[in-house]
Amino acid sequence: MGTPVTIALDAMGGDHGPGVVIPAAALALVRHPDMHFILVGDEAEIAAELKEHADLAAKSDILHTDVAIAMDAKPSQALRRGRWKSSMWLAIQAVRDGQADAVVSAGNTGALMAMSKFCLKTVKGIDRPAIAAIWPTVDAECIVLDVGANVGADTRQLVEFGLMGAAMARALLGMEKPSIGLLNIGVEEVKGVEQIREAAAVLRSAPLPIRYHGFIEGDDIGHGIVDVVVTDGYTGNIALKTAEGTAKQIAEYLRAAMRQSFLSRLGALLAQGAFRAKRRWTPDSLMAEFSLGNGIVVKSHGGTDATGFASAVDLAYEMASSGVVKRLGDDVAYYHDKLELDGAA
Repeated sequence: MGTPVTIALDAMGGDHGPGVVIPAAALALVRHPDMHFILVGDEAEIAAELKEHADLAAKSDILHTDVAIAMDAKPSQALRRGRWKSSMWLAIQAVRDGQADAVVSAGNTGALMAMSKFCLKTVKGIDRPAIAAIWPTVDAECIVLDVGANVGADTRQLVEFGLMGAAMARALLGMEKPSIGLLNIGVEEVKGVEQIREAAAVLRSAPLPIRYHGFIEGDDIGHGIVDVVVTDGYTGNIALKTAEGTAKQIAEYLRAAMRQSFLSRLGALLAQGAFRAKRRWTPDSLMAEFSLGNGIVVKSHGGTDATGFASAVDLAYEMASSGVVKRLGDDVAYYHDKLELDGAA
C-alpha cells in the first residue's frame, strides 16, 4: 500500500449534498482503503449520514460550515460571497494548504473553476486552466480538453492544452508518448481558423513528448483515433453536451423498444449483461476534471448519484497517486521555452 491519499469533499455541493457524497465516499473507500477524507459541510448533516458508514467515519475528519454555493450562482458572485466560508472554498483551501491531495465537488462548475483558479493558481508557464473530460471510446478512453473553462483559445493556449492533456494521459492512461489531435471541421491541413492551423504547426514540429496525429473531426473522438483531443472550451463543451444528450437519447430508445412486448422484455432480460456496457456512455462516465497546478480539482455532475460521485473520487485518487501535477509542471518547465509561441499567440 502506498502513501495515504487525502481527498477533500465538498459535501454540500450538487443537488443532493451529503445524502450522495457520504455514501459515495464509502464506496470509494472500499476500492481504495488507503484514502482519508476531509468532509466539508454542515457537521450535523454529515454526522447523520456517517452513522451508516462506520468505516468511513473512522477515516474522515469533518470541517464544519453551513454555507453552500448555489448551483445557479454566478462565478463572480460565488467568489465574492462564498470565499473563506463556503464548503466549496474550504475544500479547495485544504488542497492549497497541503491538508488534502485533491478536492471533489458536484457543485456549481463556474464557481468551482473561479475559486480553484483564485485559490490554487495555475502551473507556472500555463496561461489558463482547462477543463478536461475522460471520454469513453470504442476500445478504451481518451482525454478531451478544453470542455468549458475558456470560450476561446489562441495558438499558445491550444498548445498548452496539448501539454496538459499529454501529462494527464501519461498519468491516468499509462501512455508514455500519447497521440494528440486538434478538433477541427475537417482533416485537411488548410481547414480551420488561423489559431488551430498555427497550433498544428507548433505541435507538429516542437520537441514535445507526444505523437502529433493531426486534425480530427467530431466523430473521430468516440472511435479513439487519438489519446488526447485538443479544442477550445466553446467547441468542447458543445461536443460534450451533445455526446451526453445522444447517450440519453439512445438509452430512451432502447428502454422503449424493450417495453413493447413480452418477447422484447424477455430479450432485454436475457441481454441485460451485455447492456451494462451502456453505462460507459452515461454523463457520469463523461465527468469533467481539471488540474490547476498547485492541486487537483475534480468536478462531478450536480445531479449524480452515489455511484457517479464515487467514480469522481476514484479519479481524484488516481490523479493524486500518479503525480499528474508534478509531471505537468516538469513538462511545461522543460518544453515551454522551446515552443516559440510568443509571437504566435
